[in-house]
Amino acid sequence: MSGTETHFKRKLIKDEFKDREEIDTDENLKHDSEKKDRERKKMKEKNGKVQIWVKKETLDYEKQLNSLQIELLKLQNHIKETGEKILMIFEGRDAAGKGGTIKRITEHLNPRGARVVALEKPSDKERTQWYFQRYIEHLPSAGEIVIFDRSWYNRGGVEPVMGFCTPEEHHEFLREVPEFERMLVKSGIKLFKFYFSVSKKEQERRFEERKIDPLKQFKLSPVDELAQTLWDKYTVAKYSMMMASNTDLTPWTIVRSDNKKKARLETIKYILRHLEYEKKNKNLNLKKDKEIIIKGTEEIILMEQENTFKKGN
Repeated sequence: MSGTETHFKRKLIKDEFKDREEIDTDENLKHDSEKKDRERKKMKEKNGKVQIWVKKETLDYEKQLNSLQIELLKLQNHIKETGEKILMIFEGRDAAGKGGTIKRITEHLNPRGARVVALEKPSDKERTQWYFQRYIEHLPSAGEIVIFDRSWYNRGGVEPVMGFCTPEEHHEFLREVPEFERMLVKSGIKLFKFYFSVSKKEQERRFEERKIDPLKQFKLSPVDELAQTLWDKYTVAKYSMMMASNTDLTPWTIVRSDNKKKARLETIKYILRHLEYEKKNKNLNLKKDKEIIIKGTEEIILMEQENTFKKGN
């Protein structure tokens, strides 16, 4: 068995554990660390190996992901050779799946040419600076891919909702951000802006899962705990942000992320569709799933039609 095959099979098992799927049975059961009274089924054993049950959905997902990650490596090599500068911004509500998608994008990339930037709250010195200043030093140089796990759009979402900035600072940000991003693009940076959109019900489910999963509890923060209560305010902030910053030059791409695995695959497909590189696999299906990937303009129209920016749905 090759190293690639071994890694692939290990990922299958790892994914099932992350999804809390029971692997000793063909029944659709979720693992519950609080309930230990379920009778375990004896797994078939032969030559020191055991037979486990893995969902076909997981198998299909890992096959697709593996093919897409190979393409990402080709893309990175091309970017390094041509000196392109790629910047990707990942925004969205808490527990929307941003981190998981970023992890799958960077999993096999060379870290020397692909960086993830996730800044802590600003220091006392940074609070005295121009708001965009602390992000500038992290922008990509020639041959680099930089991914912002949350970005300057903190001031378009969490800061005004949580009261971490004044209304004047929020309005000034909305006025400045289109011009700031225009300058980035005109300087040669290829900018991708992804907004991960999760439903209120699914966000609640993921928060509950984090509470009982000891490996995910670190993800919970005081801000997360208020996300459900402040859902309507975040919706209004999202609408204002989209209206101000969804431009022809730097549009938003909305990723419907209730299904995390589909969201990850569709995000990678979007990146590969919009960038050319050598030895691109023309046989790979990169067609967009219109149920998952939505243009920013379409999202704005949809919010206005449904009046969700007022109702908070």
